[in-house]
Amino acid sequence: MASKSTDKPAKKYRTERDSLGEVQVPGEALYGAHTHRAVDNFPVSGCPLPAEFIRAVILIKKSAAQANQNLGLLDDKRAAAIVAACDSLDEWHLATQFPLDVYQTGSGTSTNMNVNEVLASIASKNEAVRDSGLEISPNDHVNMSQSSNDVIPSAIHVSALLGVRDQLLPALRHLHSTLCGKAATVEDVVKTGRTHLMDAVPMTLAQEVGAWAAQVESCRERIRAVLPRLAQLAQGGTAIGTGLNAPADFAALFAQKLSANSTQQFRPADNLFAAISSQDTAVELSGQLKVLAVALMKIANDLRWMNSGPLAGLGEIELQALQPGSSIMPGKVNPVIAESVAMVAARVIGNDATIAVAGQSGNFQLNVMLPLVAHTLLESIRLLGSAASLLADRAIAGFAVNRERIEEALARNPILVTALNPVIGYGKAAEIAKEAYRSGRPVIDVALEMTDLGEGELKKLLDPARLAKGGIIR
Repeated sequence: MASKSTDKPAKKYRTERDSLGEVQVPGEALYGAHTHRAVDNFPVSGCPLPAEFIRAVILIKKSAAQANQNLGLLDDKRAAAIVAACDSLDEWHLATQFPLDVYQTGSGTSTNMNVNEVLASIASKNEAVRDSGLEISPNDHVNMSQSSNDVIPSAIHVSALLGVRDQLLPALRHLHSTLCGKAATVEDVVKTGRTHLMDAVPMTLAQEVGAWAAQVESCRERIRAVLPRLAQLAQGGTAIGTGLNAPADFAALFAQKLSANSTQQFRPADNLFAAISSQDTAVELSGQLKVLAVALMKIANDLRWMNSGPLAGLGEIELQALQPGSSIMPGKVNPVIAESVAMVAARVIGNDATIAVAGQSGNFQLNVMLPLVAHTLLESIRLLGSAASLLADRAIAGFAVNRERIEEALARNPILVTALNPVIGYGKAAEIAKEAYRSGRPVIDVALEMTDLGEGELKKLLDPARLAKGGIIR
């Protein structure tokens, strides 16, 4: 009796042609010869460019078709078919029809042609186009008045700006609001401040949380300041910035169409040569994202320290218990959200170094690390947006304050003696602090013995709540 075959059905291919000759392309693929050659040429990471970047390229193709139609360069049927093809692409298309590796040709030409080929394939099936006997070419029609050299830099700006607008800035607003709300609930909690990880003068927990909020808001303002430069596009410069093969008014009309399609104002770059040859704005944005990463790392680590314990650490706060913390130690709970955010920060800081190196690779009239810039910049935006929301909702909003532990530590803090400096002098105050440390007694008890100040005056001078307000206590 013959055994059943377990072989998979043979994959079907079709023959496509380009300037290098024939190539066998998977039968179900909407892309063509150029894309398939690039799939074969770049089996590097298995990591395709982000979907948001491909969406930006598609937006550019749609806007370019509309501009070319208005300029009389592209007939109405072809233009309508290309626009409809752009609008038809969904998550399935994004997941299956744009397979090219990040580590491809440095101009991103392969990705530009990938999008051109997919759109041409879909548009060619348009009923009006087919009935008219028309053909739609990836190069001649979908790529009309364009070059990979202006499309890909423009797509970096478009995708980054929309990512910042739609994901990162809202997440930072939410984090800032959550921090401010938390600060309002702990204004009456006076705690030991710390410098060099050592006890320092008192502050309120609201002041501490408020400092985090100020960091986040400053980061948000810095990132927002980059947006006007992200809104300047290389599109219209074509190959090197001269605009060869594009009408003189294409860039401005294209920007109008893109602005309408994206509900975001864009305009041609002041200097198209600079926009094509450099990635200075991406480097600038990445630098501001690094500042945000540093701020989030600081906040996350503060939370971890304050949560440490519960018995042998600071134990000032208790972060929400989200999952068991150990496979061997029962009952252990770890600050998992803070750790997750810290890892995101580390990644973004590394990404900034990558983008800085990539930004240096503008050789004469073209930067040749554009896909790497796109992938890395968008990853940083996406990670920071997610981390900010996570930090707000699962760490800041829900942490509990261990008031008893905070008050106990504050009462024994010899650094309270700092408030006595204007009254008894630094030297005498230092003697009191050292004795309080040595004996483990409250500062006020030691000060009563070592000065002629009365108990009432000392209580006033050493009141932590008053000290947290700053100034000179009289």
